[in-house]
Amino acid sequence: MKIYGLQKLTLLDFPERVACTVFLGGCNLRCPFCHNSVLVFPEPEDETMQEDEFFRFLEKRKGVLDGVAITGGEPLLTADVLPFIERVKAMGYAVKLDTNGSFPARLRELAEAGLVDYVAMDIKNSPEKYAVTCGLPMFDLSKVRQSAAFLKEGNIPYEFRTTVVDEFHEAADMEAIGRWIAGARAYYLQNFVDSGACIRDGLHAKSPQELQLFRSLLTKYVPNTQIRGI
Repeated sequence: MKIYGLQKLTLLDFPERVACTVFLGGCNLRCPFCHNSVLVFPEPEDETMQEDEFFRFLEKRKGVLDGVAITGGEPLLTADVLPFIERVKAMGYAVKLDTNGSFPARLRELAEAGLVDYVAMDIKNSPEKYAVTCGLPMFDLSKVRQSAAFLKEGNIPYEFRTTVVDEFHEAADMEAIGRWIAGARAYYLQNFVDSGACIRDGLHAKSPQELQLFRSLLTKYVPNTQIRGI
């Protein structure tokens, strides 16, 4: 397991948990607004922590932390993510998984094995604009739909979330997303922030007023629609 970053303490990434966030490298998507291209195109020399070192850290933080948020990149792209999570769970930590939904079989396997306590799944855009938004002109949305449908079954706590970018998202897209995920447990709009390390330059955030408009459109489909970051 290659670990490309560790945030040692977060009160935000894992709802109702005091957690750390571990960053895995590699992603199957090429979203132009991705805030950390280093994790999408990782190099071996970028690895910041060995797996055993990470677990020594968790051992020392017992009683301080009660959760581990696993993000990327796309964590489910990593072949050995299952034994990694098994080891985290065996230490008594709850696990939150961030995913783009491209690997529904692996997501279901982890959930049904009781290895994931919370899932945050990205919804990149309306189905009609999904391919251009994730940077892959021939992207097949079917697996993302499968992951979303599985989470909506309600077997584990979850949220859907969208990073809103001025160049990619309009009111009609929000309506289309709302119809797609109608009845979801929770949906969060996250305004784009230019980290300086995005895959594509020249992208912009929406205004707070536009985000509030989007939220008002979405609440008729997902009453628990919230805005993060403003």
